[in-house]
Amino acid sequence: MSTPSLLPARPRRRLLAAGVAVVLAAGALVALVPSGAASAATYPSWDDVQAAKQSQSDQAAKVTEIRGLIAQLQSQSAAKEKAAAAAGTAYQDAQTDYDRKALEQRKLQSQADDAEKTAAASEAQAGQLAAQLGRSSSQDVTTDLLTKPSASGDLLYELGAMSKLTEQADGIYSEASQDRGTAQALADKSKVAEDALGVLAAQAQAKMRAAQTAADQAQAAVAAQAANQDRLEAQLALLTSKTKTTQAGYEKGVKIEKERQARLARERAAAAAAAARALPAAATAGVPASGGGATGGGAANSSGWVRPAAGFQSSPYGLRVDPYTHVYTLHAGVDLAPACYSPIYAAASGTVTFAGNGGGYGNEVVLDNGGGISTAYGHIVNGGIMVAAGEHVTAGQQIAQVGSTGWSTGCHLHFETRVNGAAVDPVPFMAARGISV
Repeated sequence: MSTPSLLPARPRRRLLAAGVAVVLAAGALVALVPSGAASAATYPSWDDVQAAKQSQSDQAAKVTEIRGLIAQLQSQSAAKEKAAAAAGTAYQDAQTDYDRKALEQRKLQSQADDAEKTAAASEAQAGQLAAQLGRSSSQDVTTDLLTKPSASGDLLYELGAMSKLTEQADGIYSEASQDRGTAQALADKSKVAEDALGVLAAQAQAKMRAAQTAADQAQAAVAAQAANQDRLEAQLALLTSKTKTTQAGYEKGVKIEKERQARLARERAAAAAAAARALPAAATAGVPASGGGATGGGAANSSGWVRPAAGFQSSPYGLRVDPYTHVYTLHAGVDLAPACYSPIYAAASGTVTFAGNGGGYGNEVVLDNGGGISTAYGHIVNGGIMVAAGEHVTAGQQIAQVGSTGWSTGCHLHFETRVNGAAVDPVPFMAARGISV
């Protein structure tokens, strides 16, 4: 189990690395300094370092400068990542609080609806008794006693029956009144809870925006560190040793490392594809296969939806003891468990509203799918987010890779479906759209 990861890398980092190589060829590099950095944005060129070696004092000053720049890069990156983690946790806490209160409100509303039906039935029964009493009272029992003394026994029985009926009616009227009061009280509680949800939803949205800003700032700091630290350390080695490190040698090393990373990425993708092929065959729309697994992605069905990942369902929606925190709480989605690094697909077309550190959700992507519907994808592997906030994606497009970041005990996708911001059970929600999860 890992603690919430600090920040996912994005494909744009590959573009950044290519840009770094181009700038290096010109002999100078302008740093990408994260938002809020107070220092200058220029770094020593290889020519600066070579020139500093001509003087012992200049060399010592350059060493101090470069060491300070490396420390600054590390400090800024760590601070921004820590801030992103804190913002992600605040967002997750707000979202969890909202989800819990939304579930409570739905239960209250269900109870209020049931109480309304009970009150209506009680009032109908009371009305029927009232009509029966009205018919009985229209007969003049006293007159019958005087004109028909031979039938007095029957008439007295009628009087007794009417008295019993009146007592019964009083009890039913009282019960109907109580049922109506209960229904109204539950309806009032549900309305109060519903009104409070608006505030909680706004808080969760504000925290999510703050978490996205923090994630973007951390990404900028990480990018600056990735773009500059290795080169600065190579320049430092040139100043402090007798090695003949050169710009050309450094660029060659960068190229080799890029090729290594690309090879590892291809190997991970191939492994994920092999794992997906090993699953039992299933329909593209996500029909369950024997053995509990199913494929994900592919072309959208007639409803415009796809299964967000392969694998069987390892944990359902609902209240449970969290396996990571050991606290009884709402699990606001379902967990799908394919292999690590397996692809995660957009369940429906939409716009990315969040892509970053989601606290206990780990690396997370949230999509606004339109019509008040949104979907969320959590526990993405470090470096596995493939989209950015504001980007439009289509159903079935790969947006991330499965991981085990955040409050996770193993590689899986935590998948949520939300209606007007509130989490609902993805199983019936997706089933209504022709998808089995």
